[in-house]
Amino acid sequence: MTGFHATRFSIRSGFVFIVAAVYLAACGRGDSSAYVPKPKGYNRIDLPAHAYRPLTGPYPYTFEYSKEARILPDTFPGAQPHWIFVHYPAFKANVQLTYHAVRNDPKRLAGMIQDAYKLAARHNEKAFAFREEVVRLPNGLKADVISIAGEVPSQVQFYTTDTTTHFLRGALYFNIATKNDSLAPVIDYLRKDIMHMLTTLRWK
Repeated sequence: MTGFHATRFSIRSGFVFIVAAVYLAACGRGDSSAYVPKPKGYNRIDLPAHAYRPLTGPYPYTFEYSKEARILPDTFPGAQPHWIFVHYPAFKANVQLTYHAVRNDPKRLAGMIQDAYKLAARHNEKAFAFREEVVRLPNGLKADVISIAGEVPSQVQFYTTDTTTHFLRGALYFNIATKNDSLAPVIDYLRKDIMHMLTTLRWK
């Protein structure tokens, strides 16, 4: 019997010690038991108001582009005449524009459109969403705009054509290592500029 009482007392003492330890630990946390994790935050990016100016120069097209941007020639290997960058120094971003003459050739046009989709599809590995929309332009034509979500090099791509003479493709790129979720406000800002470029586009 003595051994039984000693064992029961030992178990009871151990239980009381554990309860006391848990209580003291809870008291030591104060209000932290009600802690709610803060939502993920990003660095503040101050974006200028949208303002535009007309594109001038010996191009077979014209449009209005942001006053925050500069027009630079495309110097990549294989660049053709009338290929340009709409360059945003403050954002380390470019909208690359590539132009081709259609020459009233349906097969040539079909190849250009196919290439545009192939270039967009290169981002499949890192993209988790594609959204394509057809935008009706004031000049009576339309533009296909593809928005790509994920850690991809190009977040917005588009093309437009009059089907007989002109074909223009564009793609937004950042020359910066910042993740795209942090760049989301800038991407939205530049998407509005791209839409303005398209809605003011005129062929020469």
